[in-house]
Amino acid sequence: MPLPSSASTRSPLHGDRRDHVVQAVIARVISGDLAGGDRLVTQDLVNELNVSATPVREALAVLAGLGVVDLLPNRGAVIHQFTRREIRDISRVRRALECEAIRGACGRIPPSQLRHLEAEFERLSQSPIKGQRGINKARTLDTQLHDAIRQNCANAFLIRELERLGHLFRSFRDASWNDASSRNDSDRLAEEAAEHLLIVQSLRRKDSKAAVRHLSRHIAASSRYWSRVVEQGG
Repeated sequence: MPLPSSASTRSPLHGDRRDHVVQAVIARVISGDLAGGDRLVTQDLVNELNVSATPVREALAVLAGLGVVDLLPNRGAVIHQFTRREIRDISRVRRALECEAIRGACGRIPPSQLRHLEAEFERLSQSPIKGQRGINKARTLDTQLHDAIRQNCANAFLIRELERLGHLFRSFRDASWNDASSRNDSDRLAEEAAEHLLIVQSLRRKDSKAAVRHLSRHIAASSRYWSRVVEQGG
């Protein structure tokens, strides 16, 4: 099955081609275009994504490390189908890592960055987020907040681990937001903005306990939407 339009078949002009392949494959798994047991053929990915074989092979190794594919003798890379329980487990790991990161980041994120995020999330939370432009804006701000938490946590090992798992987290996020958009569920997108706003406000006050509490609730709410999308895809 050809790649969906959301995963560009053009070689990326910027960024890492390996990451491009990783994100494209995860998007297909979450959408249900690739199901558990489906084989990933290197040459097919080379042709569809317009990249060389090297980043594809590197991407398959990354995907195996994330649990998205299983590398089997004589069968190559085979898609692993996520279950609802696995989504819960992934979300627990995300909560443990990101809550630890926000403890370290509290008081370290530049105040100007937090003021910008607070103003933007406040606007998003007060009006319906509709259309691809609105979703893109919300996605950008979501990434900026979680990146700021990760980059300022003052723990090099934790930073690397969150970067590694970021592909998976962002792909589940994007799939759940696209699902909400297709259902005209703009309320959930506004709810996420409100959840982000509470996190940012806690960081601005340098209230580590409140920041952890609001982040934990945000991740729990996101997990419920991630599970819904995976069930539909399966």
